[in-house]
Formats: sequence, C-alpha cells, structure tokens
Amino acid sequence: MKKVVLFLTIMFMTMSYGQEIKQIPQINVNGEGKVKVAPDQVCISATVETKGNNAKDVKKQNDEKIDAVLKFIKKMNVPTADFKTKQVALNPQYDYEKKKTSYNATQTIEIVLKDLTKYDELMEGLVQQGINRIDKVSFETSKLAQIETEARKLAIKDAKLKAEDYVSVLGQKVGKAYTIADNTQVYRPQPMYSAMKTMAMDSAGAENQTLAVGEIEVVANVSVSFILD
Repeated sequence: MKKVVLFLTIMFMTMSYGQEIKQIPQINVNGEGKVKVAPDQVCISATVETKGNNAKDVKKQNDEKIDAVLKFIKKMNVPTADFKTKQVALNPQYDYEKKKTSYNATQTIEIVLKDLTKYDELMEGLVQQGINRIDKVSFETSKLAQIETEARKLAIKDAKLKAEDYVSVLGQKVGKAYTIADNTQVYRPQPMYSAMKTMAMDSAGAENQTLAVGEIEVVANVSVSFILD
C-alpha cells in the first residue's frame, strides 16, 4: 500500500511540475544575422596529369612538371606552409578494344594565396609550368571565425527586437531567454570569377580584368524562446 501511495505521490508531483512548465508565458521567435566581407585569400587546387604507355616514363614526365610548378610557386614568394601536395596517383588504364594498357599519372597541389594581386600571375605561371587541370578556385576570408561571431550576435539582437515588437501591443515585456536553438548554416557562395577568360580592352585602353572577387556572406539563424514578464 505504501508503494502505491508513493507512486501516486510521485506521479502527481510530476504532472504538477509538467503543468507548471507549460504555463510559463513565453514567446518563440526566429532571428537572422548577416555579415558580408571581401575575400582576402584564395585556395587553388591544381593538377598535373600525364598519360602514356610506359609507367616509368609517365611518372618521370609528371614529376618533372611538378618540380617546375613547385619551383615557380616558391619564386612567387608563397610561404612553404601555404602550399602542399594533396594527392599523388599512378593508375593503369586498360583499353579492351585495343587490348593495350596505358598509364595515367596525376599529382594535385593545393595553394593558399594570401596576396590576391598575384592571382593572375600565379594562374598564368601554373599553366605555363605544366598544370593542365584547375580543379577548384575558392575565394575565402581569414577572419571567418570573427565574422561568424558577429553574425550570431546580430541574429540574437534580431530575435529580441522581433519579440519586443510583438509584445509591445500586449502591455507585456520581454524577459530572459528561456531556450536558444542555433540553426545556423554558414553560406559562403563562391564569388564570381573568370580565371580562364579575359575582357577585351575598351576604347579607352583599360587594362584587362580577369577577376571579380565579389563578397562572402555569412548568415546566422537562431530560434529563441523569451519569458514574458
């Protein structure tokens, strides 16, 4: 009997507690914060690819081109810490029609260029030294963590402002935040660029332009529940 009474008491307290929680007056709102920034660096993924019928010769030719590429990157005064070999491969490829095996050697270099004024010169030089595949060009910012923090703060301020707007006509005030859910998806669209194209000089003799960097936009989204006073 005591166990039954104890169980009923605990159950009643749980129900009462649940009802008490549900009765807390609150408002749920979403907030958004946006921060735009101009990129200050670019990440380039470039590959040397060589094909042939002899594995040893193919690898040798590919290595020679990569050696020239690396020397050129160093000549451009890119710090050693800002470029590295990302992938190396030597694969046989069998042609079933000709019943013959050929070989494909590839080596990918990843470069972080922190001086955007050297972008055109670097890209042109890479191709001249043997790069025959540009896999990716991504414009980035070195201040991403700082920008994300600013966007989150703006999102919280936006949420609070919305809550105050809603309750201002009800004669109530926005109290402390009860719950905060971060729904942030950092959106970093690739800036527009035209690495392989140039604009024709106009009648005024303007210099060719090959790069339109644009801006990176970081968007933070939050859901906040505020207690109403």
